[in-house]
Amino acid sequence: MVKAVVGANWGDEGKGKITDMLAENADIIVRFQGGSNAGHTIINEYGRFALHLLPSGVFYKHTTSVIGNGVALNIPYLLKEIEYLKEKICS
Repeated sequence: MVKAVVGANWGDEGKGKITDMLAENADIIVRFQGGSNAGHTIINEYGRFALHLLPSGVFYKHTTSVIGNGVALNIPYLLKEIEYLKEKICS
């Protein structure tokens, strides 16, 4: 079954929260557009995280996370976000 979370507005609609709830049972989570200026807050057993480029699925080992070609990818920011998560989760 395919589930999609699509917002009609550019602002804070809660898409990230819904995506995180669905990610727990998903095989693939795709971030398909946006950039590092947008963000979604995830609260889980590891703590509170504000993700800007990484999809919500990164917290689930069984989930494949995909950054699509519609994302305005800021590579230095992406690497910084990955390092931040590694420090918080692996410490």
